[in-house]
Amino acid sequence: MSAYRRVVVGADGSESSLRAVRRAGALAGACGAQLVIVCAYLPSRADDREVRRARDVLGEDAHQVVGSAPAEDAVRTAAGEATAAGAVDVAQVAVVGSPVETLLDVVAREQADLLVVGNRGLSSLKGRLLGSVPADVTRRSSVDVLVVHTTG
Repeated sequence: MSAYRRVVVGADGSESSLRAVRRAGALAGACGAQLVIVCAYLPSRADDREVRRARDVLGEDAHQVVGSAPAEDAVRTAAGEATAAGAVDVAQVAVVGSPVETLLDVVAREQADLLVVGNRGLSSLKGRLLGSVPADVTRRSSVDVLVVHTTG
């Protein structure tokens, strides 16, 4: 098996996601892989019901980015963290959409061979019953998924 060539990691600005970014950055640096940092966000005009629905599902684990400026800030901050962790070739992508669909779309578009996510949402009852980003991408991904332990 060869080393990973392109790694995608989700980032939403939370400390939990930055832990996953640092791990992905170290791995990408060690493999000589490109790291693609992705932030999915709701448009600024998003209906408050969409944000409330995410918070109802994930409770304290919800961290949905609203607006392009916060999304761009999230990927820029994450890129700095990834570079400090060892990544050399870093791309930043902010896309309107749901986290799961966006991550899977970017993996396919970029022909990535590894997807890295944090474990936030996996341990809550609501996350187990209704789904969480790491659980959903793990089930649906066509490439390897690394779930990084990012929560207490």
